[in-house]
Amino acid sequence: MPTPVKMPQLGETVFEGTVARWLKQPGDPVQRQEPLLDITTDKIDTEVPAPAAGFLLKILAAEGTTVQVGSVIAYIGDEAEEITEDTEGPGESVASRKEADRTAPSLSPARRTRGADSDAKPQGRAFVSPVVARISAEHNIDLDEVPGSGRQGRVTRKDLLAYIETRQQRPPAAQPASGAAPGEDELLQPLSNLRRAIAEHMSRSVRTSPHVVTIFEADMTAVVRHRAAQKEAFARKGVNLTFTPYFVAAVAAALREHPTVNSRWTDAGLVLNQRIHVGIAAAVAGGLIVPVVRDADELNLQGLARTVNDLADRARRGELSPDEVRGGTFTVTNHGTSGSLLGTPIINQPQAAILGVGRISKRAVVNSAGSLSGAPVDPLLPSADDTISIRPMSYLSLAFDHRILDGFGADSFLSDVVQRLENWGA
Repeated sequence: MPTPVKMPQLGETVFEGTVARWLKQPGDPVQRQEPLLDITTDKIDTEVPAPAAGFLLKILAAEGTTVQVGSVIAYIGDEAEEITEDTEGPGESVASRKEADRTAPSLSPARRTRGADSDAKPQGRAFVSPVVARISAEHNIDLDEVPGSGRQGRVTRKDLLAYIETRQQRPPAAQPASGAAPGEDELLQPLSNLRRAIAEHMSRSVRTSPHVVTIFEADMTAVVRHRAAQKEAFARKGVNLTFTPYFVAAVAAALREHPTVNSRWTDAGLVLNQRIHVGIAAAVAGGLIVPVVRDADELNLQGLARTVNDLADRARRGELSPDEVRGGTFTVTNHGTSGSLLGTPIINQPQAAILGVGRISKRAVVNSAGSLSGAPVDPLLPSADDTISIRPMSYLSLAFDHRILDGFGADSFLSDVVQRLENWGA
């Protein structure tokens, strides 16, 4: 029997992939684990190996086609084997999904119809993807209430997200007519697969988690001094010492003391991650990618610096493997590297929080030494004994899921991070 080639799962939050290039054509012989095609997602570009040896019998997803994770995109088998409808199995095929898309209105995904077999009641919604099951559970949605556009009325992820938007009864944003050309003074810039995927992931995160942001200010004097003293020694070992590893180290240590921040939400309860894997947001051509520093709490500063640099460099070159962009339990985004003072980042689902790091810049800081005369003085009131010094300061912003954390817990965690930075080396 022919072996199906499926769109692989390349990350916890990756739900679809785009076929970039087929490396084999129908009729070509293939070996097991031989590169078969290139795919792109919102996180990485990667090769997909052949799951079996034989001949590439049929391609179901042409180059440029975006399909859901788990969808059959090709078949491999003996040269004499043929592909029949029975071979494709009970799952939603690429062809049926495309047919559903063609019959759907172009302006509103919420008005999508089921097609010819829409009157057939699905058998208890038996065939739903894990993604659909998880999203429906998060939003407490009965799938029997959701119109499905898939085969035999199966509910797809797009159907479910459209239903959620409709249920929230948000006023529809003004849209141009379908297929409307840009005006004389306008240019239409096509969206890349990466940009579309980022847009979908960010929108879903805001819909899923009630975001709250808390902001602290950190005195980076101790870190700046330590880096200045160690930078040349690190360079002799081939390591460029930036500020990012310091933040990762402080976060990893604080996560050990605040395990709830290192968790994710489920309707059954909080899943507390027993290992600390810190994602590092890295800007790449056309978007953003988040490679993961695994077991960050077990690495010293040199190990963190080496790992962060390696991941960032290979992210920009598009050389990360799927395992290097999945499994993160917390994310750090150092937007200060581009000059930003303050940001309110969006949570990288399904994590509980994300830390935004602002630019380190010199600011005037009031130092209250109390009253030299011994008289009681409120520290918030100006005193003749106060002094002003110039310090390297940074704003740290923590965006957190209010379902998981309350303000006190989030503030306690961020205060811990700040204290570790301000007392670096002490």
